[in-house]
This record gives sequence, structure tokens and C-alpha cells, in this order.
Amino acid sequence: MKYKLGNKEGNGLCRVIALISFSDVKAGDVGGYIESEKNLSQEGDCWVYNNAQVSGYAQVYGNAKVYGNARVYGTACVCDNAWVFGNTQVFGNAQVNENARVFGNARDSENARVSGTALVYGTIRDGEIV
Repeated sequence: MKYKLGNKEGNGLCRVIALISFSDVKAGDVGGYIESEKNLSQEGDCWVYNNAQVSGYAQVYGNAKVYGNARVYGTACVCDNAWVFGNTQVFGNAQVNENARVFGNARDSENARVSGTALVYGTIRDGEIV
């Protein structure tokens, strides 16, 4: 196991606590918030940092990173080498994968797919950048 869950906090989520060192995470580091172990894989170098939150049926796996004040929820997926950061929200059935970066105040929603080496910032609503 690479992490354990801390106590449930007022937001209903638990902080992740690294049990081993990997990537840029050191054993003992306290990460962001997840609702359950279903949200963050024990495999790969994926991690939830800072005040980031992953909840619902959302999943983070592979070498993906979610940090800052980002929120990933619903059935969203962040995987491969993707990064989600800033004040970003990724939700619905959205997928962020490969080497994509979603940041700033972006809202990646519903059935959006962000992949390849895409950089997304701003707002996506109903698959349209606004």
C-alpha cells in the first residue's frame, strides 16, 4: 500500500497520507482529500495534493496528479500522466488522460474528453469552450 486514509473531516472526506516514497511524494506526506480508496489508486505514481478533492465515483490512477484547489467528482476519470490543478472542476463523465493539463478556473464537464498533450483553461460547458 502506498497510502492510508486519515480521519474523516468536516467535509466528509479524508486526507491521504503517504506510507512510502514515490515520485515527488515522501513517506509521511499528507495529501489532499478523497472520499474512499476507490477514488485514488494504490498503484502507479498518482496522487492528490494540497486541498484538492476527489469524491463520488471519480477515479485518479496511473501517474495522474490532482492538486491545488481542484475538484474531481461524479464519474470523472483523471489518468495516465494527466494533471488537474488550480481551481479546476472535472465532473460528470469527463475524462482527462494521456499528457493533458487542465488548470486555472476550468470546468471540464459532462462527457468532455481531454487527451494527448492538450492544455485546457477557462471554461468548458456542454463540450464547448466559453
